Amino acid sequence: MEFKNLKLTEKDDILYVTISRPEAMNALNTRFFQEMDEVVANLATKENLKVMVITGEGKAFVAGADIAEMVDMNSEEGTKFSILGQNTFRSLEKLEIPVIAAINGYALGGGLELAMACDFRFASTKARFGQPEVNLGLIPGYAGTQRLSRLVGLADALYILLTSDMISADDALRIGLVQKVVEPDELMDEVTKVAKIIASKGPNAIKKVKAVVRKGIETDFITGSKLESEQFGSLFGNEGEEGMRAFLEKRKPNW
Repeated sequence: MEFKNLKLTEKDDILYVTISRPEAMNALNTRFFQEMDEVVANLATKENLKVMVITGEGKAFVAGADIAEMVDMNSEEGTKFSILGQNTFRSLEKLEIPVIAAINGYALGGGLELAMACDFRFASTKARFGQPEVNLGLIPGYAGTQRLSRLVGLADALYILLTSDMISADDALRIGLVQKVVEPDELMDEVTKVAKIIASKGPNAIKKVKAVVRKGIETDFITGSKLESEQFGSLFGNEGEEGMRAFLEKRKPNW
């Protein structure tokens, strides 16, 4: 597929995905979901890539879903469009490698839902966040009602969802929606620095951390702890052995 909405760059084991529909504030449409699905599918064949970074072009990370595409949909079509987006964002969560959102501007509606599907989020001081769907007589469709409450708690999630209030990057940091806020010209450098740190660690350990945490949060403590023990043990005799021997021998591990 020839990409129209996404620009891809690979550097230092990191895949940078830039959403590029600046004329529509990077609004999410069917084509976007198809292209992102292909990116995720192709990652399975690229063992060299260890981290994925998603950002936006222009003033927005993503300013929402494409209302022009949605306005004439009936109920059945709206449900299918919701499921399409949910499946794409779920595939990001299930990716083996970590996914970082570099939020350069507006992250509204579907844009915030995309950011929340990433593993963590860094934001520019110019970033703004919100779920304005009730202004349109709608509710979030890409699992925003589910992820937001899990990330920031029930009260803050309901406040954002019910008022459509657009919050600042500092407020997003305060409630735990983002992990760091930096000046606009520092955003990609800061994200890249963290991505390189992650990429330098044991690659299988990184994948297993993500998998265990993601699966564990969806189950009970005992089940999650059992999964942790299994995956902890699976690294002995291979990557874990190399890491421990490198530590004892005061050298860098050979992953």
